[in-house]
Amino acid sequence: MSPFTGSARSTDQWHHLDVERDDGVVTVTLNRPHRLNALTFEAYADLRDLLAELARERSARALVLGGRGRSFCSGGDVEEIIGATLGADTARLLDFNRMTGQVVRAIREAPFPVVAALHGAAAGAGAVLALAADFRVADPSTRFSFLFTRVGLSGGDMGAAYLLPRVVGLGHATRLLMLGDPVPADEAERIGLISRLTPHGEADAAAGALARRLADGPALAHAQTKALLTAELDLPLAAAVELDAATQALLMHSADYAEFHAAFTGKRPPVWRGR
Repeated sequence: MSPFTGSARSTDQWHHLDVERDDGVVTVTLNRPHRLNALTFEAYADLRDLLAELARERSARALVLGGRGRSFCSGGDVEEIIGATLGADTARLLDFNRMTGQVVRAIREAPFPVVAALHGAAAGAGAVLALAADFRVADPSTRFSFLFTRVGLSGGDMGAAYLLPRVVGLGHATRLLMLGDPVPADEAERIGLISRLTPHGEADAAAGALARRLADGPALAHAQTKALLTAELDLPLAAAVELDAATQALLMHSADYAEFHAAFTGKRPPVWRGR
């Protein structure tokens, strides 16, 4: 994402998300607890636009995505989205589905790590938002459900058929996307869908601590590692190795690389600057 902008200014207030900033860590909280944080058209759009702004501003070094109340996110709101889409024409439906995919792309392409803090339901679109994150920190109450076939739609929604096999393997992904059965936290950890399983009620704190660790680390190295992990999913080995070589050559000119050497020889912790 280019840092250059035209006339557009950064958004001062987000109406459909809670956004907090703390020295490089941005915490984004879905805040419709009475609806288990079900997503609306506006919430999708805010997530898309917020991630784009953060990528341009280069102020975020890590992001936590969580949900208030009893669940992370129960998916798209049945009344506000599914009901509305029944009467929409194809052009409108395509616009909506492209927007949801843009949110997933924004998470994957953001130049900072995204940590999902999970509890309760992570269902439908909520499951895919968690899947798109770089880290999934969950407590034992977490239940993943990829529900798209349950409502008569393809299980490959919002990039799920691309991302899920790469996280848990094709066999598990086929089962989860076709059947839509709930995946409890212990199974999700076993198949690699959860990065870290915490005790009850501790996922938010653990996700925040991880985000702080990431934000205090070498942000430029993290950004490039994330970019390579995404780009090299579809590259042959020769191209991947060449891309690695070019990236390392550029990073060897960075201030952080020189800082590591200065800190090592000076027997002190490095002071990372992300440049």
